[in-house]
Parts: sequence; structure tokens; C-alpha cells
Amino acid sequence: MPKYLVLFLMFLSSWAYAQTEINLSDFKQSKDVKATIQQEVLSVSWTSGKDEKAKIVIDFAKDKPLIKSLQLIKSNVVKELMADLNPAFLLTVGKRDLVSQNGWNIFFDKTHKKPFQRFAVEMIKNEATVISDGNRTIVKIGKLKAGNFSGNLEITLYNNSPLMNFAAVMSTEMDSTAILYDAGLLNKGKLWKNISWRNTADQLQAISPARKDTVTPLAVKYRTIVGNNETGSVAVFPAPHQYFYPLDEAFNLSFTWFGQNYANLFADYGLGIRQDLNGDNRYVPWFNAPPKTQQRLNFYCLLSTETAEKAIEEVKKFTHGDRYKPLAHYKTMSSHFHNEYVMNNIIPKKEEKGTPVFVDVFKNTGIDIVHLGEFHYTAHPKGPDSLRLKELRALHDMCSRFSDKKFLLLPGEEPNEFYGGHWLSFFPKPVNWIMARSPEKPFVTQDPVYGKVYRIANKSEMLKLLELENGLAWTAHARTKGSTGYPDKYKEEDFFKSDRFMGAAWKNIPADLSTPKIGKRVLDLMDDMANWGLRKHVIAESDIFTIRHENEMYAHLNVNYLQMETLPQYKDGWQPVLDAMQNGKFFVSTGEVLLPEFTVNGKSSGETITLNAKNANAEIIVKGDWTFPLNFLEIITGDGKNVFREKINLNYTSAFGSETFKLKTNLKGKKWIRVELWDVATNGAFSQQIWIE
Repeated sequence: MPKYLVLFLMFLSSWAYAQTEINLSDFKQSKDVKATIQQEVLSVSWTSGKDEKAKIVIDFAKDKPLIKSLQLIKSNVVKELMADLNPAFLLTVGKRDLVSQNGWNIFFDKTHKKPFQRFAVEMIKNEATVISDGNRTIVKIGKLKAGNFSGNLEITLYNNSPLMNFAAVMSTEMDSTAILYDAGLLNKGKLWKNISWRNTADQLQAISPARKDTVTPLAVKYRTIVGNNETGSVAVFPAPHQYFYPLDEAFNLSFTWFGQNYANLFADYGLGIRQDLNGDNRYVPWFNAPPKTQQRLNFYCLLSTETAEKAIEEVKKFTHGDRYKPLAHYKTMSSHFHNEYVMNNIIPKKEEKGTPVFVDVFKNTGIDIVHLGEFHYTAHPKGPDSLRLKELRALHDMCSRFSDKKFLLLPGEEPNEFYGGHWLSFFPKPVNWIMARSPEKPFVTQDPVYGKVYRIANKSEMLKLLELENGLAWTAHARTKGSTGYPDKYKEEDFFKSDRFMGAAWKNIPADLSTPKIGKRVLDLMDDMANWGLRKHVIAESDIFTIRHENEMYAHLNVNYLQMETLPQYKDGWQPVLDAMQNGKFFVSTGEVLLPEFTVNGKSSGETITLNAKNANAEIIVKGDWTFPLNFLEIITGDGKNVFREKINLNYTSAFGSETFKLKTNLKGKKWIRVELWDVATNGAFSQQIWIE
């Protein structure tokens, strides 16, 4: 072989080894999505809107910024929104207490008080794979490393939208691990002309960045910070609910940031999202990270050729402006709020002028019905009569005063007496009751001032009160917090089997960034209760205290869409609210995904279908409405012992859509059926069961 040929082959081999391997075998070129490779640069363009294309140019050269360019193209006019960016992730790794309380379902943990380490996630750009996944394109890049975590970077591009998701998908072999993450975009080249956001008073703010800027955490509205230039804007924001691990306060802990040398770990200037390590300085559980689970440390970017103000307006559409969307034939209801306005303001005569702030907050969020949880260890539930009845009168009067034709403020308590664990009470009208009874006192008396008064001595009398006054009870934060072990421990009790005990309440406890849905703890309980042979239901609960305009309320809220044509008036009682709950005529939603219709063979949730013994086939109709692109629809059934799941991939969907899904399934041997609908940001909605005979 000639000497020059040997040298050429050696050079070629060396060049190939030095290049990043970019694999396009799982990518499908189309009129909507195109990928090209030129040396070590990958360009991916996708349809981002009507007559518009978005483009990301990725540079795999070792010492170059990963994102060479972000562009929007319309009528062959290219607008480069920004160049020379690096997505950055900071991983905080701490210790989870799996022993003292409730394993991975723990809430009362204080991870911030235990040893932890912080790591800037390091990336090796040694390989990349471009994957077509329905109506989206995923670019998987290199190897990531942070302490004992490793994984890869995923950039997801959503067809028909200028939306992108950056995710460090990482796992660990270590047990008992809890994590937090901060993330954002770092400028390797020129800085943004402006960095903009809306403050908690919903006022647009902007600064002109400079390299000397120290890192500034920001309390913003809509969880969004924007970098913008003359050509347009890039808005950075988290998944609206998933990013906020469960607390019982919704304080705005400055969840965005900008500046130079973030945490002394990001050397460059940047902007992004963040978590406060200390939370609200009480119980700070962080996120679960069980061994070998794929934790998605992620954030979203929305590209725009418009101003920062207009870019924020586009981001707001994903959460309907942090409001719950009105839906024909439904009213929104949210439960479990310990605002304690009675004990903090009314009793000590410190009322706010006009309508209290907390009422305005609920109204501004689009909630029609609020079920309170007042007197949470602040009042006198067991008497004496002079205090307890005065406090109840103040609660009922407050709810009457601040309810109107379009808003119902309803009394409720978290009694936590008689049954075990924590639970909520809800009556269809004002009821006077005392959570104790001495032997000489009767069960019910007539007070000259307050009228009928009940005194409760035990669980059987509590059930009797619920029956006489047509009230409902359910387990709060089931299987965690003060309800660890419940309702399982009392599932054979008469009160639990009664139709007065509705079931349980759902909230995202614990949080785990590896799951494609949130709140699995209670979704599993929902299926267990159905398999126990009990026709129970699960409502959404928020379980938070302070309610102020400046709080990050929306991230910690969820609602029940109750099937109701009209809103009852307080003076007439609110029995229709309890009827909808008891009969399962509602669905639960984080707000971004709606389920206005769910039927099986023409029957809707809470109802019963009878199957032909020879033909157990059933027609399922599900109507969905969404903002973020959908991820999947899941059909869940049970036979009294086992749970069965049928997942329908919805990766063909785009942002902002609605569709009626018509499906068929065989229900032979099944006792119940329900559905869930989840989007790519783990926002979702779930129905109540339809029962099968």
C-alpha cells in the first residue's frame, strides 16, 4: 500500500473518531420537520405556526456553545432570536428519610437540614440521536454527569408550535435520595438586550443585562422570565405544576433568576428557573429520586418574534392565564384551605376593608366554589360552647357575606377527630356541632341563640350527624402526612362503608420527576377502593394556608369540575354541590387538560352499565381539551382484585387542541372503569369510575 494512502487512512480514522456521531436512523424527514448535518453542526427546523418555521442549530464542537442559533423563519425571512447559548442544569442531591414515617410517600421531611451537595451538570458532546416521535422531534445528546447521577440531554421540539423542552434526564444507583434542580440558558456570546418578567403585581419589568450583574432571584408572575433582542424573545418557564414540590403554603419563593455566575457554578451570564433550598423553612420534602428512575430536570422555552410582553402573553395561554377555563355544564370547585380568616381577622376584629384578599384571589383564578378547612388547630372544636358556637357563627356569616351569584364560599373543617387520620367534613348548609360530649349532655340540644346544636362523642355519633344533616366526609391527603396508613386502617369500618364517607382527596404528594403523571399515590388508592367493592370517589384538594395575590397560587392549585348547570345561592343551601361529589358527577383537573365528556356505552361517571353476558365489548367516548401537547390517554379498569391499564399514545397531538376519542375495549370480568388524560408537562385530568354489572 502506498505510504500516502496509509497516512490518509490514518488521518481519516482520526477525524472520524474526533467527530460527534449524529444518528438520524430514527428520524423521518418531512415537509414539516427537517434535519441536516454539516460537519459538527446539526440543524433541525420544524413548523412552528402558520407559515412559520422554527430552527435550532446545535454545535457539537468541543469548545463551542451547544446552541449555535435559535431562529424563526417566515416568508423566507430569518430572524435569529439568540446565538451562542448553553442549556445549564444545577442538581442538588440530598437525603430522603425512608425510615421514620412513610417511605417514599413522606411529606414531613426536612431535606434542607441534612447534608446535601450541589453539582453543575457536566456534558460530553460525544454522540447525538435525532428521533421522530409522532408530532415531535427529540434530540438526545451526549453524556451528562452530576455527582452520582448520569444520563443525557433531551431537546424536544413540538410541531405546530414554537415550544421547546430542554431536559437533563438522569438517574442514580443511590437509595434514599431527594433532589432539587435549577436550570436555564447561559450566554456564551453577547447578552440579551433586555431581560423581562411580570412581577407579582402583574406589572411588566425589564433590565438591560451587564456582565457585572450579580445573580438576582426574582419573584415573578406566571413563572416566566424572558430574554429578548430586537429580533424577538425567548421565554423560559417550568412545567406549571410538576416543578413545584408539595408544600402547604404557596409562597412565591423567587422561582426565576438572572445574572452572572449562578451559585458559583455557572460561570457565564444566564437566566432561568430556580428552587429555594430552604423552601418555607418548615417541612421541605424536595423531589423523590428512587434508584434507577429517569429524573427529568426540565424547562420549557417559547420562541417569539414579538416583544417580551407579547411572549409572556403567549406563555400565559398554556395555563389560560392562570385561570380555570369556564366549561359549559360545569362549575369549578376547590377544597381544603386553612386561610383562618375567622380566627385571624374576624374574631380579633382585624378585618380587611371591603372584600378580603383571599376571596379576590379565588375569584381571579376562576374558581366558582371554595370549600374551606377553617379552625385547623386555631379554635375550640371541643368547646366551651360560648367559644365554639361563636366561632361557627362567624364562619357561617363570613361565607354568607362573601358569597354572591357567581361565587360560593362554603364552610368546612378538617376535624381529625373520631375516625383516625385526617379528614374533611362538608355539610350542605350551616350546622352547629361540637366535637365532644360529656355524659350528661344529649346528642342534640336546642340553643336559644344558635338553634340546633349537636355534640359528638364517638365515630358512630359522627356518622349519625352526617346522616341526619346529609353531610359528607373524606380522607384528607390519604396515605401520607397525618393520614399515613389511612383510609386502609378503617376500610372495614361502618362509617367508611357508608355513602356519607365519599372517599379521599388528591394532591401531588409526593413529587417525582420521573413519572409522566402527578399524584400517583391517590390515583392508586382510587383503584384500590374500587377493588375493595366500595363506590368511592376522589376529589382534588389544595391543602394550603396563606392565600395572597403575590403567592404562587396556581402551581399549588387544582380543581374539580362539577356537573352543574347553575350555581346554588348560599341562602338556599348548596346540596347540589354535595350531590355532584357523592354521585361522581365530576372530573379532576390541574387546569390545562379538561375532560368535558366521558361515557362508556352511553353512561357517564358515577353511573352503572350492565354488560351482555355474551358480549362484553364496550364503546368509550372521551372528549379532551388541552393546551400543552398531550402525552397519553389511559384507560384503567379493575376486576375486584387487579388493576389493568391500557395506554393510548397521543404523540400526534399539537398544542392547543380538542378531540373526541372513540375507543373500544373488552370489559369481560371487570367491575369498574375510569380514564386519565395527561400532557407532556405532566398536567392532567381524570374521571371518576363508571361501575360495571
